[in-house]
Amino acid sequence: MTVLDSALDTTGPEYREHREAMLAKLAALDAEHAKALAGGGEKYVARHRGRGKLLARERIELLLDPDTPFLELSPLAAWGSEAPAYTVGASLVTGIGVVEGVECLITANDPTVRGGASNPWSLKKALRAHDIALANRLPLISLVESGGADLPSQKEIFIPGGAIFRDLTRLSAAGIPTVAVVFGNSTAGGAYVPGMSDHVIMVKERAKVFLGGPPLVKMATGEESDDESLGGADMHARVSGLADHFAVDEPDALRQARRVVARLNHRKAYRDPGPAAPPKYSEDELLGIVPGDLKTPFDPREVIARIVDASDYDEFKPLYGTSLTTGWAGLHGYPVGILANARGVLFSEESQKAAQFIQLANQRDIPLLFLHNTTGYMVGREYEQGGIVKHGAMMINAVSNSKVPHLSVLMGASYGAGHYGMCGRAYDPRFLFAWPSAKSAVMGPQQLAGVLSIVARQSAAAKGQPYDDEADAGLRAVVEQQIEAESLPMFLSGRLYDDGVIDPRDTRTVLGLCLSAIHTAPYQGARGGFGVFRM
Repeated sequence: MTVLDSALDTTGPEYREHREAMLAKLAALDAEHAKALAGGGEKYVARHRGRGKLLARERIELLLDPDTPFLELSPLAAWGSEAPAYTVGASLVTGIGVVEGVECLITANDPTVRGGASNPWSLKKALRAHDIALANRLPLISLVESGGADLPSQKEIFIPGGAIFRDLTRLSAAGIPTVAVVFGNSTAGGAYVPGMSDHVIMVKERAKVFLGGPPLVKMATGEESDDESLGGADMHARVSGLADHFAVDEPDALRQARRVVARLNHRKAYRDPGPAAPPKYSEDELLGIVPGDLKTPFDPREVIARIVDASDYDEFKPLYGTSLTTGWAGLHGYPVGILANARGVLFSEESQKAAQFIQLANQRDIPLLFLHNTTGYMVGREYEQGGIVKHGAMMINAVSNSKVPHLSVLMGASYGAGHYGMCGRAYDPRFLFAWPSAKSAVMGPQQLAGVLSIVARQSAAAKGQPYDDEADAGLRAVVEQQIEAESLPMFLSGRLYDDGVIDPRDTRTVLGLCLSAIHTAPYQGARGGFGVFRM
């Protein structure tokens, strides 16, 4: 075995400083997660409970197999949304959990937030969940209680919102089961969620499924009607046939949902690998590896040693392109190829090394894990003349056309085209998570502000105009502050540019859950099929 040796001094001042900085970031993250857990706030939670109803996460807990984990996705969706500001979490809970031994993608409306109505961020969050279900062949269970679109924001929902129903039919057509459990209102466009699901369960005297409620029917046709005769669970179970199963209450509905899943005969494409040896080093030590100042480099092998099986890592080309470490390991028994930035900058050698390594992983059908801490590809006359553009393009080409599943974790910086080459969101990793220490933008705040300053100074000189240095300093400060705020992981997570900001100590567990989900669907690496590599 090629067990990694750790040089991390857990008793030194640097480690303590890094740890304290990370813990402070985690405390801030916990405060934002608490907002998502609070839903619509005490008033609306109490009103919901007063109606004898369970909260969204309580429904999920009863649905899942006892003592199994739930990997919640995009919990910070809508964080930092501008006016109108939407509740953190976007009135929807999504994630992966095990039901009757089957890994499923679960979505649950949060009816304490504007009756579970969908806003633009709810839509993006739901569509991301559907993408995950489709890519990984995970049955989709929708726990429904929603008044449909949040009408004041209809202009941002109506047109793209049709993709929700499109996805349900595509999942079904691909042989991926869809199950809808209706606990309350499922009105207007929301009625198509049960209407387009393979299996539908409705709760007695609670579920209300109709395209138009009594007021709309009255306005449109003049007909007098009531909720129950128009769209109640009893009517749909006895008359319309929309309900396949009639539940007497919420626990009964969730029990029936579990029985539906038990009868799906939905099987994983690959067997679970079984128990794996834990890392040699404690995951708690991951808190003290990343510096508070991302300009300070750190060795990603210290991270790898604390997340892979037995801390066993076979490095590929260890003496070539040393700013990027590549190698083979196991993670919860699943084979992975790892690419991790060692000193931030990517040079031509690193780019070529990465392209070859990605091709090897595709030849062997091994998923790839990208651990980000990069300021991007190297710039300057020497490097441009040495071919950094074509070599960086080679790496991006390989990432773009790779067919094995990709996982990405942003540990530190993830700037510029380096974010692309390391499989950022635009390159469709199956899952992408960030640590609280991560930052991502087109470039660092100081560099971006400096570039704008140089361009403005050159423009003034070309026009023969004096340059206001005081105004320039003020502008640079404003730009740096803006870019710094927009680089932070909570800002990016709020826009669903990742699947969640995670505690570094949970990295191995989160990646293990993702790898298990990935192996539900068959995959095969690219055998050729890459674009032209400019040599």
